[in-house]
Parts: sequence; structure tokens; C-alpha cells
Amino acid sequence: MPPQTGDMFATHEVAFSRDVNHARQMLTDVFLPVRFPSVQASGNTFRMKLNALLVGRLTCGYMRFGDAVCIETAEAENYHIDIPTGGRARMRAGMGAPIYGTQSTAGIFMPGRPVEIESDGGFAQISLMIPRDHLKLEMQNLLGRELSRPLEFTGEIDLSTPGAQTIMQALRMIDGASHDKRGLLAHPLATHRMEQVLLHSLLFAQPHTYSDALTDPAPAAGARPVARAVELMRNDLSRPWSTSELAAEVAVSGRSLQEGFRRSLDTSPMAYLRRLRLEKVHEELARSEFANVTEVATRWGFTHLGRFAAAYRSEYAERPSDTVRSARAEP
Repeated sequence: MPPQTGDMFATHEVAFSRDVNHARQMLTDVFLPVRFPSVQASGNTFRMKLNALLVGRLTCGYMRFGDAVCIETAEAENYHIDIPTGGRARMRAGMGAPIYGTQSTAGIFMPGRPVEIESDGGFAQISLMIPRDHLKLEMQNLLGRELSRPLEFTGEIDLSTPGAQTIMQALRMIDGASHDKRGLLAHPLATHRMEQVLLHSLLFAQPHTYSDALTDPAPAAGARPVARAVELMRNDLSRPWSTSELAAEVAVSGRSLQEGFRRSLDTSPMAYLRRLRLEKVHEELARSEFANVTEVATRWGFTHLGRFAAAYRSEYAERPSDTVRSARAEP
């Protein structure tokens, strides 16, 4: 994977510091307590840039250092993904095997363990922090049962895999959207969509203790849970639903609900939800000659405007802009 150009999340600067104590405090406030054991507090060559923003309950950060640096963290409370975008680093959690972070290899670190990062000069990375309870609940909802043991991932992430590529695409989309205060991230449905993409890409692509359970055949939900899920979506379309949340509401597992929708409606819960929201977009565009297509689509959770336009044309045999023009032409 080619290195990133420029700083990620640049409009959400937290700190640009040459002071070690200030840098340590900023990282502690955003992520977790850290220290720089090899840097003197009075050292005049130390430099750190830190940008960060919240996407739902996830913290997306970017940090860049000037000189080679060693970072030691406290025991983590949450899951942390470190994705190098410049330079190289040796990353190690607790007494585990080291991970050699490059632009093709990232690391994921579990709660309850300290991490040591030793980098060369010019090191930069994207840091993604996922609350432990949030990821655990997502996993439980997918399986439809309590977890019998901790959710543990294989620590090394191959950034060339489709799942990792999806994570990177989502992070780049978040980066692009973060520059516009009225853009995608200003809309709860779109933000929730980005959060779900990151969580599910991780859970379905990166090996972990429940990977095999996720691939086991799931019994299909009956007609009643499917009908109830449809009713919930229709009655509250503005709620940022996910398959796991719908499944919890109708008391089945996420995979069972997926299979129930496939058998009953020949679609998935989220595809069905997108179609309902597409109807809302069409209604708004058709009744207002002043409608802004991008604004309306984003408000209803369509984060990729190219795919939205293709889906709209497939459903209504016209472009969204054609619908607006028709509204203008009506007497």
C-alpha cells in the first residue's frame, strides 16, 4: 500500500508540540496514558503532531513524529489499531511477539495490555480506538449469544487484504468528510454507517477467537421476527439501525435475521433499509423544486454519492437531478 500523503484529519488538530510533557498529556487525553522513556523533557528536537475526531463511539486519530521515538502505553482499556502511514515501527503488546509496522502491515492491540512502539525517524500512523464494550456487544449481537471468552484478535493486520482495504477506504472517506463541518459527519445516519463499516470489516476480516463461529450456518429467523424488524425500520427510519441492533430488538441473532430476510424477502436487512430510505429521498426530491440532492442523500445515510445515484436510477429510472427538475416544472 502506498504511503499516505499529507496529514490525516488535518482540520481536527489537537496538538503540535515540541514539549514532551505536553505531548504525553495530549495522547493521554485522546487515547490512553503514555510516556516517552527515551526522550528528555528538555530535549529540543522532539516534535509531535496529533489530530483526532470522534466518529460515533470510535476515536480516529493521526500522529506524526520528527525524530525516532519510543512510546510506552499503560494497560489499554479498549481495542487499538495502529496503521503506519510513514516510516517504520516495532510494536509489541505485553510479552507478545513483535509486529513490524510498515505501510503494508498494521497492528491491533487488545484491552488489558501495555504496548511499546519503537519507531524510526519521520514515523506517522493512523490510530483507531474502539471501545471494548461496544465491540463486544457488536460481536454478541452477530452471534446471538453471550461471549464465553474474551474477544482476541490476531495482532498483525495485512493491509493488502480486502477487509483491511475496506477499513482504509472508510478512514479516507472520514478524512475527506472531516474537512466539511456540514458534510457527511454532520449527519448521524452517515456517521453510524461509517462506524458500522469499520466494525464489521474488522470482525469479519481479521482472525479472532470467534471467527469460526461467524462462519457456522445460522438458523433463519421466522416470518414474525422479519415482519417485526420491517415494522421497526418503517416506524423509525431516521434511527441509525444496524443488523445487530434490529436482531436484538426482535430477539434473534444478527446472522439469523440476515438469513430470515434472505429467505422471506430475497434481500438483507440493511439493503431493505436502504430501499426504504431511498423512497424518502425520492419523496423529498419530488416535492421540492429547491431540494439539494447531496444534502438530502447524505441526511438519509447515503455516504457514497456515486453508488447512491446508481441505486436511485435503477429504482426510479431517472437521475436524482431529473426528479428535482420535474418538481420545478410542475405548476
